[in-house]
Amino acid sequence: MIAIVDYGMGNLRSVQKAFESVGVSAVVTRDADLLRKTPSMVLPGVGAFRDCMRNLEDLELVPVIREHVNAGKPFLGICLGLQLLFEQSSEFGDVPGLGLLPGKVVRFKEGQKDEEGQTLKVPHMGWNTLNPQNPCPLLEGIPAEAYFYFVHSFYVVPDDPEVIASTTPYGVDFVSGVHRENLYAFQFHPEKSQKLGLKILKNFAERVQVVS
Repeated sequence: MIAIVDYGMGNLRSVQKAFESVGVSAVVTRDADLLRKTPSMVLPGVGAFRDCMRNLEDLELVPVIREHVNAGKPFLGICLGLQLLFEQSSEFGDVPGLGLLPGKVVRFKEGQKDEEGQTLKVPHMGWNTLNPQNPCPLLEGIPAEAYFYFVHSFYVVPDDPEVIASTTPYGVDFVSGVHRENLYAFQFHPEKSQKLGLKILKNFAERVQVVS
């Protein structure tokens, strides 16, 4: 079973339905005892970094997430669930994150231009390409420059380049995926990215052999 962390923010049901569509059992929960027992955890997220961290702290889920990752259990972060893994975000001032990966979260600069000289809007919203970097099991079967769906104004800047699984061009080549041992996270929404997004979710599920 996969547990999807419910901290009151994010498109939890759509993530659950996406797993179900590839034959994977997933439960949405904020029960700390259940989360501690689960073999695999997903942290989605939509909204402000500060609000999400506050909710996780109020629900006493911060140590549960850290314990899960540090125990070597498979973990997947989606969108804000990627950003929360880092030490701090510059959204609304410097806000501490989970600190599971060294690095920070920064905002896209206004007025950046693409290769054709067109001014890019913030937030970055819509389909964009994924360019694999360091090997990542969840990207097996995903072709280079495949398109995935993004909605975000901030992006992560890891201290360690070895954790970078993929980048995406948007004025800068920002980090759109990370991987370190049992920890995986992506800035895009696999649950909204059609066939290839579902392939990534199935790849994750197969890390704990939960595909029926």
